[in-house]
Amino acid sequence: MQCDRVWRDARLATMREDLPGLGVIEDGVVAAQGDRIVFAGPASEAPTLNASETIRCDGRWITPGLIDCHTHLVHAGNRAHEFELRLNGATYEEIARAGGGIISTVNATRAASEHELIAASLPRLDALIAEGVTTIEIKSGYGLSREHELKQLKAARRLSEERPISVSPTLLAAHALPPEFADDADGYIDEICANIIPAAVGVADAVDAFCENIAFTREQTERVFRAARGCGLPVKLHAEQLSNQNGAALAARYGALSADHLEYLDEAGVAAMKRAGMAAVMLPGAFYFLRDTHLPPIAQLREAGVPMALATDYNPGTSPLTSLLLAMNMGATLFRLTPEECLLGVTRHAAQALGRGGDVGALETGKRCDLAIWNIERPAELVYRMGFNPLHARVWGGE
Repeated sequence: MQCDRVWRDARLATMREDLPGLGVIEDGVVAAQGDRIVFAGPASEAPTLNASETIRCDGRWITPGLIDCHTHLVHAGNRAHEFELRLNGATYEEIARAGGGIISTVNATRAASEHELIAASLPRLDALIAEGVTTIEIKSGYGLSREHELKQLKAARRLSEERPISVSPTLLAAHALPPEFADDADGYIDEICANIIPAAVGVADAVDAFCENIAFTREQTERVFRAARGCGLPVKLHAEQLSNQNGAALAARYGALSADHLEYLDEAGVAAMKRAGMAAVMLPGAFYFLRDTHLPPIAQLREAGVPMALATDYNPGTSPLTSLLLAMNMGATLFRLTPEECLLGVTRHAAQALGRGGDVGALETGKRCDLAIWNIERPAELVYRMGFNPLHARVWGGE
């Protein structure tokens, strides 16, 4: 078999669904032709491989490239001052009345050009790339108008021209009320459905919304979902983060890719997600940063067999986290996920949460050759260590 590159003498955590656990292969080989895997398996089963380049891994572990399936990476400004105010006793309401909160990020993002947004986002993206991330989802939601939501989405897409990474942009116009619609939530939903979603077709890969008592109601969220599906865009949802709005069950009715956060998810919501084949995206960074105490129902999700993805939820207000490795440690320590669940959560299950399970997230023939090669003795080290990056090499699209 002719191929471009072969990685030999490696231990593979393939994340294949047809193999138990992490799909471990102790003496493994990965071969790529172009940007696709043409073989990933035991050396004893490999065909004769005529490769232009052979890389000896010296017993290192190879996993699929990591996937951060929930971020708000593209924005201007930061909220460090608000963090300081909160630690000194100020309430969220006091900060918001003083011009802080999400509106401060909206104002900064609206004032920035597309070029400035890209420049501000690249250092954050570089931090994730340095830990083996090869695919990232990036939401809008800090523009809150047709012009500025599209600017965010276009900036997100252009990041994949600046760096070797696959970007999945998501429209999150239903994130908060913009100042010009401060007393007219239904009017803003009208604007999203009639003007913003249709304009995002071809720019966004999916549509998200924030269904919560401080954001949008089930009825308003459903209108967004109907408009998105009418334009041929899949949906996902920020659901049950602060209260149980039965958002996950609503998302399930619309065949959503995922429901994310889920601290207040109930049994009915778990069952609905299972029936719909949705992924549950765990976001321990926000849980930690907000000093939350209400845990998501991990045991119920596990028992129901709902795939659990794991992501940084990078955003300037509630999870300024640019380490997917640390997010895995938080998932284990705060949510009691097992190391296996954490690793599947940033590979195969994260791919499912983006609707890309057929393309990335596992080492198997036909999928993109996105690899992370690690200086570790066992995969659990990627979850166990804090503030340590054992990445040896990162491969994106076979290169």
